[in-house]
Amino acid sequence: MLPRLRQTLQSLKRTATISKAQAIKNLSTQIKKEDAPTEKLDCVVIGAGVVGIVIARELASKGREVLVLESASTFGTGTSSRNSEVIHAGIYYPPDSLKALFCVRGRELLYRYCYEHGVPCKQIGKLIVATGPLEISKLNELMNRGTQNGVDNLKMLEGFEAMKMEPELQCKKALLSPVSGIVDSHSLMLSLVGEAENNGTTFSYNSTVIGGHLEGNCLHLYIVESKDLENWNGDYPLHPELVLVPKLVVNSAGLSSLALAKRFHGLNNGIIPPGFFARGCYFTLSSTKVPPFEHLIYPIPEDGGLGVHVTLDLDGQLKFGPDVEWIDGIDDVSSFLNKYDYSVSASRAERFYPEIRKYYPNLKDGSLQPGYSGIRPKVSGPQQSPIDFVIQGEDIHGVPGLVNLFGIESPGLTARLWM
Repeated sequence: MLPRLRQTLQSLKRTATISKAQAIKNLSTQIKKEDAPTEKLDCVVIGAGVVGIVIARELASKGREVLVLESASTFGTGTSSRNSEVIHAGIYYPPDSLKALFCVRGRELLYRYCYEHGVPCKQIGKLIVATGPLEISKLNELMNRGTQNGVDNLKMLEGFEAMKMEPELQCKKALLSPVSGIVDSHSLMLSLVGEAENNGTTFSYNSTVIGGHLEGNCLHLYIVESKDLENWNGDYPLHPELVLVPKLVVNSAGLSSLALAKRFHGLNNGIIPPGFFARGCYFTLSSTKVPPFEHLIYPIPEDGGLGVHVTLDLDGQLKFGPDVEWIDGIDDVSSFLNKYDYSVSASRAERFYPEIRKYYPNLKDGSLQPGYSGIRPKVSGPQQSPIDFVIQGEDIHGVPGLVNLFGIESPGLTARLWM
């Protein structure tokens, strides 16, 4: 599709002297595009997370010529692989919201897709638990909301009924969601990438989109090789190594989608929502041959997330998480290259024990081991009400052929086949 892509993705550096901090802050003004070769093409999808892959697959199946640009060395290295791998029912989200509509329909399509394509998944069910009397009213609200959203077979259980199902559980009441489940997210993405490629999609890894500009109602994208961006120290202007002029651009860059949109010169920044990042850690349960739970166990949702919950993977490994840690101070280059701090400190477990023991009192000291972490791209911050998925087309920003996807967090993995 792009015969000159390999040849034109080369370094075109020029020398100048500026501070690195100032260069990163003013990255867009440091871009010099005069010498970059230009290619016209049909569709570009930015980001090879699960959402970008599905969009590419769908476009290619309709006969569109699609190029997926991904800054990492392979697909799904960001939020798509750093989550709970849960197939959500659609309980938590306001009725008629995109999250509710996409999640309920997406769940049905996801199970069907997995069964038809041999992607490992399991419908194990979920218990959302009230551990104190003050939480029971919130549990009732979730029951009503889930019913409004069209979630099937929800059932309110008394505490003894839930604890009969899960003997290690402690709760006053529980909401049973039989249709919730788990999926192998890597196998899912691998299958979807294969389908996209079979339909003619080209995936260009290690290729970072660092900005663009509007010219004649067309968005021109600036592309560099990721290794050159990693090696860039701010001491010289940053040159795009290629300029792409697509008919359709889908900005599904996940954690960097907001930062990237702000670097599309000519796009009204006033329509770009503020961005927030919620980091969440997971801990695994050690020295346990048989997992203490067979269902997903969720507490009442908290600010910024769904609470420190119990999930199982398809090998039976039990994990707890994620917690919520609001982070900031991420510069654009680090965002483009997914250079976030994903380390999990063992000391953070001390915050997990009291939260988990509210519903699992037999959790032993020293049994939690650091697992992994992920970061949720949000468009609402601490103490703010959650905001729906943000999908912006020409009707909102006025740019033909541009679709921006912002705040695609949970339940994005479940919802993606219907987005």
